[in-house]
Amino acid sequence: MDLDAYSAAHRDDWDRLDELGRRRGYSGREADELIERYQSGSTQLSAIKTVAGSTAYGDRLSVSLSRARLRFTGAGANVFRQIPVFFAVQLPAALYRLRWLTLAVALATVIIAALYALWISQNPPVLAAIGDNAYLKQIAEEDFVDYYSENPAASFTGLVWTNNAWIAAQCIAFGVLGVFVPYVIIQNAQNLGVNAAVMFEFGHGDVFFLYIMPHGMLELTAIFVAAAAGLRIFWAWVAPGALTRGRSLAENGRALFTVAIGLVFVLFVSGVIEGFVTPSPLPWWLKIGIGALALVAFLFYMVFVGGRAYRAGQTGDLEEFEAGATQLVAG
Repeated sequence: MDLDAYSAAHRDDWDRLDELGRRRGYSGREADELIERYQSGSTQLSAIKTVAGSTAYGDRLSVSLSRARLRFTGAGANVFRQIPVFFAVQLPAALYRLRWLTLAVALATVIIAALYALWISQNPPVLAAIGDNAYLKQIAEEDFVDYYSENPAASFTGLVWTNNAWIAAQCIAFGVLGVFVPYVIIQNAQNLGVNAAVMFEFGHGDVFFLYIMPHGMLELTAIFVAAAAGLRIFWAWVAPGALTRGRSLAENGRALFTVAIGLVFVLFVSGVIEGFVTPSPLPWWLKIGIGALALVAFLFYMVFVGGRAYRAGQTGDLEEFEAGATQLVAG
């Protein structure tokens, strides 16, 4: 299939479907036309996804179909009825769209952190610039571990939760600028690299990983997702595809704003682990196992639950609550 030619051949039909989907009232003939165009559009979206997978054309058509579906299924006015749909359909679909970009951000962070740690460890003047020997030794032997237990667990949990949620929200809100997200990625990797270099320099590399892994697996993944969402919004503005820049930015912004809401809950879980599990006297295998289980649960939600919702026609748009639920149940 020549995707550009296929899109050009059906663009008028899709524009008409989108126009009808945005209306609030219909004549009898228009209502029939809406349903007919929805049915044909669903068939065309299926053909696009089968041949080309996720594309800008497919995403645009999916949004139009969701709006059309809302017009003839109706959307509930009770927000409490919509909450289960948000978590079962909308949020996982939005996360699923970011899976590969999240992986790219994670790999970039790990590589930058490793290179930074290696550079510091092999250049004594750089290590000395961070602090004198006594200061660095205190960090490695006392401060790094004490950080997790110097405050009451509940208050420490609230502190790291709000701080990380704020960072995630900034990544998404300021992602359109194009420079904020790379800055956060580099700064995060730099902090990891510096701490790793100092801990390994004084023979406490095992302590570094033991204290980072229980909560860090889920916490860092959530930050990677936020960074990926910010980059996706930026790219929606740079390369809007068949849409105008304003419309592409608006549609992707609405969809990916749901990620910011969802990550508040994910980061709360990682904060609880960091406040109560990481500094606890539990055996390390159990603490790391708890962190790994939380990460696996999140990845399952993102990839498998999100994949099912996305294939059912969800894109994560804020207007797709009950439309996505209807399609998911029907599928």
